[in-house]
Amino acid sequence: MKPPLSSPLQRPSPSLISMDRKWILPLSVGSSISLLLLLLLTSLSSPLSLLPLSLLPSFLSPSFIESKLSPLPSSSLPPPPRLAYLISGSSGDGKLLFRTLQALYHPLNQYAVHLDLESPENERRDLKEAVDAHPVFRRVGNVRMITKANLVTYRGPTMVANTLHAAAILLKEGGDWDWFINLSASDYPLVTQDDLLHMFSYFPRDLNFIDHTSNIGWKEFQRAKPVIIDPGLYMSKKQDVFWITQRRSVPTAFKLFTGSAWMALSRSFVDYCIWGWDNLPRTVLMYYANFISSPEGYFHTVICNAKEFRNTTINHDLHFIAWDNPPKQHPHYLTISDMSRMIDSNAPFARKFHRNDPVLDKIDAELLFRPPGMLVPGGWCVGKGENGSDPCLVVGNKTALRPGPGAIRLERLMTSLLSEGNFRPRQCK
Repeated sequence: MKPPLSSPLQRPSPSLISMDRKWILPLSVGSSISLLLLLLLTSLSSPLSLLPLSLLPSFLSPSFIESKLSPLPSSSLPPPPRLAYLISGSSGDGKLLFRTLQALYHPLNQYAVHLDLESPENERRDLKEAVDAHPVFRRVGNVRMITKANLVTYRGPTMVANTLHAAAILLKEGGDWDWFINLSASDYPLVTQDDLLHMFSYFPRDLNFIDHTSNIGWKEFQRAKPVIIDPGLYMSKKQDVFWITQRRSVPTAFKLFTGSAWMALSRSFVDYCIWGWDNLPRTVLMYYANFISSPEGYFHTVICNAKEFRNTTINHDLHFIAWDNPPKQHPHYLTISDMSRMIDSNAPFARKFHRNDPVLDKIDAELLFRPPGMLVPGGWCVGKGENGSDPCLVVGNKTALRPGPGAIRLERLMTSLLSEGNFRPRQCK
């Protein structure tokens, strides 16, 4: 019997990769996350999202939980969630986007890949052929490329429109999934999908990881009051947004929020944004059609003005980003010199990276255990890896997770985010 994981490790040992979830659970996650579940369970808006009684530690009284919830057998682990990813890029990003897809791949998840209309047609064709030709992607059928490419301007509403487009496709074609995560080709994971799925399996499915604040500061005068036009809405060639001379007042029908453009959103909230049954998502979308850098405000404003969702937020974007300071508008490109800071952040993702920067190889080798050109190994990979072949070309039990040291780093992050001093005080205000 292998001992449970009990201390954080900076450099992984081979034995950690093969560790089964049942040995990581008792000390790695249960010791701290269990203490935070009570806070979560009493804070979220919907009682139907609560975790089964059997997953609560025995010393916590379950009397506040509705009796209609059926407990799982005490020996059961929570089922792993399914994640739905949008990975997007522009001209020249095709190969990096495919590399990011390989680093993020897990057969439980769903993936939408988008290379925007600015990229050459042959680059989009090459990417589609690479996706279609990959034996695992083809066999599992959970990677889809958006072949009708959109023109995307980062600072304009076309990026929001592209995100909603991908989310709608994943809702329609992606089957059951629990969280939607938007990434770009300049993002890269710092933990394995087994690490991430393992940690997320202990959370209520209606949590939303979204960095947000109502203290918009200088953005009121430089973003909220100016009116911009995004030519990407009506032109076939990318152009920068432009301003009109007239300015507008700050809205009074809803309160503005701002934050990071990168997030992990619950399926229920994504469904709400697409359907908008009380019209708030559409109203806010129309407003943000003329807002500079609308991806940093649209989802934040919707979620914090919707009573159904405002208490489901965790104020973090799950990224390590090295910003310029001030005013935190342009992230620095990460290199090997940033490696220790990325690890110490405990974040599951980082950005931005130059194409084929050596730091990506270092992340692959030391954090993801990913050989060049292969998928990230996980509990589902059952191939023998003979003659240097990828063991993940043989798909076993998709729900078998083997979390490693990345799960410990995620535990540290979540312990901080869900602490009494961070979780409730940093929700929508």
